[in-house]
Amino acid sequence: MADECEIKIFAGSSGETFARRISDYLKVEPGLSSVITFPEGNLLVRIEETVRDKDVFLVQSIALNPNREFTEILFWIDAFKRASANSVTLVMPYFSYAQGDKKDEPRVSIRGRVCAESIELAGADRVVTMDLHSPQIQGFFKKPSDHLYALPILCEYFQEKLDLSNTVVVSPDAGFAREARKYASFLDLPVALGDKRRKNHNEDAEMMEIIGEVRGKNALIFDDFSISGGTLINLARELKARGARDIYAGLSHMLMDEGAVKRLENSPIKIIVGTDSVDNEAVKGAEKIKLVSVAPLFAETIWRIHERKSVSTLFNQVPREVFDKSKLED
Repeated sequence: MADECEIKIFAGSSGETFARRISDYLKVEPGLSSVITFPEGNLLVRIEETVRDKDVFLVQSIALNPNREFTEILFWIDAFKRASANSVTLVMPYFSYAQGDKKDEPRVSIRGRVCAESIELAGADRVVTMDLHSPQIQGFFKKPSDHLYALPILCEYFQEKLDLSNTVVVSPDAGFAREARKYASFLDLPVALGDKRRKNHNEDAEMMEIIGEVRGKNALIFDDFSISGGTLINLARELKARGARDIYAGLSHMLMDEGAVKRLENSPIKIIVGTDSVDNEAVKGAEKIKLVSVAPLFAETIWRIHERKSVSTLFNQVPREVFDKSKLED
């Protein structure tokens, strides 16, 4: 599919599994590299093959160990540029610091902006990511950036596995309402809205109200991520209290630790479907959690960038149409 003499897929320490899936899909050998951590915590990244005049794609989420993963990205980009790569594209399936998209209280940093500028200053020529916490984060990057969506892949799972004839899509809060409407439109379903209150950054949200008809209906909750599982669980309990039947959830990014997974396993939610954008051991093997891969979506994006083809057609298509090779090779 791609000429391995011209395209190279490299993985940061948190992107090895995802990069391998991309490489397998594109039928290219993963790039050879290593990361050394010194006793005091210092990092050294090393490219172990030539990348001169190659299009390099670095795969690394900023997720479960964000400070290390972000620092490592900067070192990788610098190393590739100094090794005379033709271009360096950061493939960042999850961008944790996108949550810091605004100055919403006095004397705080706009963390997403700082990270975006640092990535560009290190030398990245392009960034590919998925389901940013706030879509406007894309505007923090001055270089080309591609914002992919898990929506069609998550929706396809539910379309194939469930009878959606008596189902309502539920947004966990007002902030996600616009995205929830996109899911509802894709599935041709009505929408309900949860109204939550959070006193501070470290406290689970309290569900105050549900706007919309849920009695006697199955509920399908969508959100971009969950860490503690608190919002999902509280919303599920409130939906049950208001007469909802079976409750399911779809998440773009799986960030829960073992405690959160256990709480979700004991919650009213029957199935939680998420993507493999974050390599999280805590969610693997959980009875209620199902993972679907977005590696083919990123692989197609990488191939199109490398071949100088349009990426926009990948944003909202149904996966089986997106991944039809005959359409790519016209």
